Amino acid sequence: MCINLGKADRVIRIILGLGLIVYGVSAQNYIIAGIGVIPLLTAVFGFCPFYPLFKLNTGCKKD
Repeated sequence: MCINLGKADRVIRIILGLGLIVYGVSAQNYIIAGIGVIPLLTAVFGFCPFYPLFKLNTGCKKD
């Protein structure tokens, strides 16, 4: 499995994920906090399962 997220993409996802988690917990809306886990996990693993469907790749270069 190739890492298909670039550095900038990962940083944006980490900030977005943490923001949603903090907002969801502070507002006691755990659905939003749960949704915030998704971009956080994709940033940690460096792979977004939707990118291959749309032929997007910001991470690895093909030879």
